[in-house]
Amino acid sequence: MSADDFQLRQELIAMLPRLRRYALSLTGSLPDADDLVQDTCAKALRYSDQYHPHQDLDRWVFRIARNHWFSETRKRKVRLGAGQVDAVETGELYTTVNGENALAGRQLGQKIMQLPSELATVLLLVSVEGYSYKEAAAHLGWPIGTVMSRISRARQLLRERLTEKEPM
Repeated sequence: MSADDFQLRQELIAMLPRLRRYALSLTGSLPDADDLVQDTCAKALRYSDQYHPHQDLDRWVFRIARNHWFSETRKRKVRLGAGQVDAVETGELYTTVNGENALAGRQLGQKIMQLPSELATVLLLVSVEGYSYKEAAAHLGWPIGTVMSRISRARQLLRERLTEKEPM
């Protein structure tokens, strides 16, 4: 363990009472607050390489806690059904399956798979799988700006390829 890691651990331990109060203000529940503190500390230690000693540790750790809590809240809503709408109840998800739609879907899939792999991968993660740009960046190990520019480029190329006239 490096001196920086040891210092970070010591400062993290010293701020536990403040972190617990902050977590309680977010969650409104002691058990949830304690779970949030534990998860936050685990993430802070796991991503300690992203912490720079010149930045404010409180702000960095509190941001981790807030983001983790918001993510957990969204997950809970989905688990309890509050974040989902039954497909039968929404007109957005309804599609008439006919030969024309099936053909268009296959052609779109083919055009996506013809994109360079780094463009197709990020486009599928965000547009099909529903990952946020941040989640896709973490999943791929890329900076978020790279994800954004590659999605933009993928959409542009896909648009161009879909509007090309096919030879008869």
